[in-house]
Amino acid sequence: MIHSDTIIFGILAAILGILFFLRQRGGVWDKVFTFVPIILLAYLIPSLMVSFGVIDASESNLWTIAKDYFLTAALVLLTLSIDLRGILGLGPKALIMFFTATLGIVIGGPIALWTVAQFEPSIIAGEGPEAAWRGFATLAGSWIGGGANQTAMLEVYGYNIEQYGAMVAVDIVVANIWMAFLLYGAGMHERIDRWLGADASAIARLRDSMADYSAQVEKVPSANELIVLTGFTFGAVAFAHWSAGWLSYYFTSALGAEAVLASEFFWVVVMATTIGLAASFTKARELEGIGASKIGTVFIFLLVAVIGTKMDIFQLGDAPLFMAVGLIWMTIHSLLLLTVAKIVKAPFFFVAVGSKANVGGAASAPVVAGAFHPALAPVGVLLAVLGYALGTYGAILCAEMMRAVSGG
Repeated sequence: MIHSDTIIFGILAAILGILFFLRQRGGVWDKVFTFVPIILLAYLIPSLMVSFGVIDASESNLWTIAKDYFLTAALVLLTLSIDLRGILGLGPKALIMFFTATLGIVIGGPIALWTVAQFEPSIIAGEGPEAAWRGFATLAGSWIGGGANQTAMLEVYGYNIEQYGAMVAVDIVVANIWMAFLLYGAGMHERIDRWLGADASAIARLRDSMADYSAQVEKVPSANELIVLTGFTFGAVAFAHWSAGWLSYYFTSALGAEAVLASEFFWVVVMATTIGLAASFTKARELEGIGASKIGTVFIFLLVAVIGTKMDIFQLGDAPLFMAVGLIWMTIHSLLLLTVAKIVKAPFFFVAVGSKANVGGAASAPVVAGAFHPALAPVGVLLAVLGYALGTYGAILCAEMMRAVSGG
């Protein structure tokens, strides 16, 4: 089993290199990658290597690096050439699907807990800090907002910290299985859109307008220009982290450590996105001509590969009752999304991004959005920030309903 981060990262990069080399060859590989999207393979292969014991990422620092460097840099680079007017022109269906995703998590928790309790009443038998509903409250916080909301629910409801690891396993495994389905769907979104009866023309216009802009300003970059781009990107990354530290300190002092606004990661995402958006109104937008979004896409794929190392499919056997609740919960969430999408004729893009803006937050919403087209990644970021804002409120509502189901 490989433990070294240096070797693991090299393996992940090599996997990506091989996948893209094969796609470049065309022929039969075009059919392979049509059936199994390349971004899904970039995610699944590392997860299978973890599951079968080839690599051990349990004590790896790669996720910290990916989150703090790759994600932050990608947010800056992918928002640099954004067409903000085009995003605003996507219409109300993006928000409809986002709030549907939130509702699916809020009502899915108590329904899933009640369903499993019909077969195994012991799951609602715990009392005090041992009560399962308190643990699932942390899951609701994570699946509506993110890590900060999850921690807030742990503090608010006082779940037994010794059993908290099982909830984290449910969070990671179930959310990542759902992400695999979404990435697969992204590769065949046109077929799904036809089934939904959806008009994806606004999304296509946004994608094409950003692609056209990239083509207009594209040129062969000099070493000087690439260094300028690197300096701008990681200078922005540094400023995002520096300002996030100060903002987190201020809101921790004002609101307490459990508040969403006290989360440093929340502010890193907000500041990186803000810097990219602000720069898109200046001449810095011309950095797209030397490959800003392409480099951002590289960071996104590296992020996807690292995320893949966080899922061990064999963890499904741990705490099976908790896993059963999590799987039923996510099924309710997904069925509600698809039902509403069919009714309002929303494109699958809004289904996928609305879901991951809740369940995955800013770490994976841009990944799923970028699976449709790199230019669309900022849509995922903007919705994920909204998820952070709603996470605590939605999780409390969900938790109180689960308390009622448990008779607590």
